[in-house]
Amino acid sequence: MKTLTINIPNTADIDDKEAKMSLASKLYERGKLTLGQAAELAGYPKETFMELLADYNVPLINYPADELDEDIDNAQRYSI
Repeated sequence: MKTLTINIPNTADIDDKEAKMSLASKLYERGKLTLGQAAELAGYPKETFMELLADYNVPLINYPADELDEDIDNAQRYSI
């Protein structure tokens, strides 16, 4: 795992835990980390991290609408 040191201005009024959660949620949202990796980075169990994502306006499931439509079409063709 990489180590990163950043200087956050005191005026940002953010503690270490919130900074980690902000970074982890953004990297998860962008698809750079898996849910488990992001939860580990933030220092939370997966279940807790999943709940906290809503506080950061990050969807738990980030599935593009066009891919979802394609999957629905495929499922309808092969339904029993």
